[in-house]
Amino acid sequence: MGPSKGLVFHYERVPRFNVMSDGKVVGLQDYSSEATKNARLVIKGYIPMLNRPHLKLILGVNYEREEFKFRQKPTGYELYDNIENKGLKTLGTQLAVIRPVNEVNWYIFRVKGELSGDYTSSALSVRDYLRVSSEFLYGWKRSPMFSWGVGLQLGYTFGRQSIYPAVLYNRTFNNHWGVEALFPARVTARYNASPRSLFFAGYSVDGLNYIVKLREPLRREGSIDLRTLELRETEVKFRGRWEREIYDFLWFGLEGGYRYNYAFDAFDRTNDNRVKIIDSKLAGAPYASVELFIVPPRKFLKKTVDKAPKP
Repeated sequence: MGPSKGLVFHYERVPRFNVMSDGKVVGLQDYSSEATKNARLVIKGYIPMLNRPHLKLILGVNYEREEFKFRQKPTGYELYDNIENKGLKTLGTQLAVIRPVNEVNWYIFRVKGELSGDYTSSALSVRDYLRVSSEFLYGWKRSPMFSWGVGLQLGYTFGRQSIYPAVLYNRTFNNHWGVEALFPARVTARYNASPRSLFFAGYSVDGLNYIVKLREPLRREGSIDLRTLELRETEVKFRGRWEREIYDFLWFGLEGGYRYNYAFDAFDRTNDNRVKIIDSKLAGAPYASVELFIVPPRKFLKKTVDKAPKP
């Protein structure tokens, strides 16, 4: 597999694409426009808190910002004007527990908390913006080249918080080819051109859930005006990726592909239901990203291997 990432800087950009929104309640208008920009900045890091043969604890932190720009400014459509002017942010932390049970069996537990929405530093309510996800996987390590597991994930991969099954499958077939999968969220084929150059191809399903507080309320006939929306975004990416070592602990990644937007829908924040307030369609579009990341130096890895107990 590729090297473990300690600190990651990621920037992604999607060019122009059409946007259409359908108001699902009386009093809300339909709207169509063109997005001239959709960009994401992701900064994340992982710190090993405990690294023992039978227990590993990893602390992770992340900051993400998603921005939209539309052809008309202002658009005159309250949802679009809000997310264009403020941006959508995610600030989170996670703890992962990796526990080998014996020489074959293992389990992983991860819990993650994120503040996700259009908040600013002067207007932030943890209660309003907090999103919690977790996962548990139990697996079997059949050989140093093959490991698989089954479990459950609680999260927002499909927009709304829900529980769904997960199957992990990591296998290296030979010196060049392998597969890394956490189905159904992502499946990736890997080609090791050399120890310093790797190629990947596959798909991923990404889900985001944002709280958007409107400056001007959405007025619904016969009902209370809406001041807060829950924006559920789900997209499928078909992607190719190249990772290359720059110098020992420093790598870069280039990625490109096609993004299919499955959902970009707004719901009434006060009701935990599946009734849409706004049903939006973002046209499919190509995307590209660049990434710079830091990995453990080879000298450190060699010392770890040398200190490991011999069978």
